[in-house]
Amino acid sequence: MNTRHVPRDPASDVTELGYVGIGVSDLDAWRLYATEVVGMEARGGTDEGFQLRLDTWHHRIDVQKDGTDDVRYLGWRVADADALEGMAERLAQANVAFQRGTEEESEERNVLGLLKLSDPAGIATELFYGPEVENQRPFHPGRPLHGKFLTGEHGLGHCFLSEPDVDAAYGFYKLLGMRGGVEYKFEAPGGPQRRPVFLHCNRRQHTVSFGHGYQGKKRINHLMFEYTSLDDLGLALDIVQDRGIPIVRRLGRHSNDGAVSFYFGNPSGWLWELGWQGRDAPAQAEYYRGDYYGHQTDVKGFGL
Repeated sequence: MNTRHVPRDPASDVTELGYVGIGVSDLDAWRLYATEVVGMEARGGTDEGFQLRLDTWHHRIDVQKDGTDDVRYLGWRVADADALEGMAERLAQANVAFQRGTEEESEERNVLGLLKLSDPAGIATELFYGPEVENQRPFHPGRPLHGKFLTGEHGLGHCFLSEPDVDAAYGFYKLLGMRGGVEYKFEAPGGPQRRPVFLHCNRRQHTVSFGHGYQGKKRINHLMFEYTSLDDLGLALDIVQDRGIPIVRRLGRHSNDGAVSFYFGNPSGWLWELGWQGRDAPAQAEYYRGDYYGHQTDVKGFGL
């Protein structure tokens, strides 16, 4: 991959994290977790999997029983067909291998078109345009919500990935049109300084992140979803505690995105983060050595 001196028309940049595919071992546990705890809507379902909605998109998360208990693919949106062609040209000039998705693959993802490639860690990456939006089918949460999930121009949320080669990952996601860089410096006991990278592609403060010292056994450390109501975050925290689900990082407020959030284990052994009131992406760089408060780690493992 050669990302230097590659022309980058901003009109072809990725605009959001649109969808995610995950592989699991226990479909029933995942359905209960996503709907009754978090408040997502489950649609369909077979012995092989089901899908999850957060808004009026056909789906945002595809859950398949394959035993991997890890991320299967990430779907990054571009504006339209011209943007997808522009991205294809950009990838070719950077010597990044990709395939064009077939009509059948586009139908399976409920999009108009896509490109398929891998990031430097081998995570399947899809660049797509034209998601199916079902305005005739209002979002129906799996449990009562005071508000909704923050999606729209912010995308579905953010992901924190395990990237063994941080420099290569930085170059790859910058090639896709991401902006940002190091936002924290942590002194890790007995280990190297942690300098996680946070990149954004829309108003959400960051959409993808990774860094030295965060290489766990999974390819993904966590997915974050944001509520528009603080009360929904509080209810989720109550439900997680009542059900004995491990809270891995306590309620706290991040310095970089300002979100109040907590992290808890999912049925596949990695993390989901639920948050509220994250700030917009910054225009200028700055870094921090800690959060406002909270986020203490109570459970070891999970790539932390």
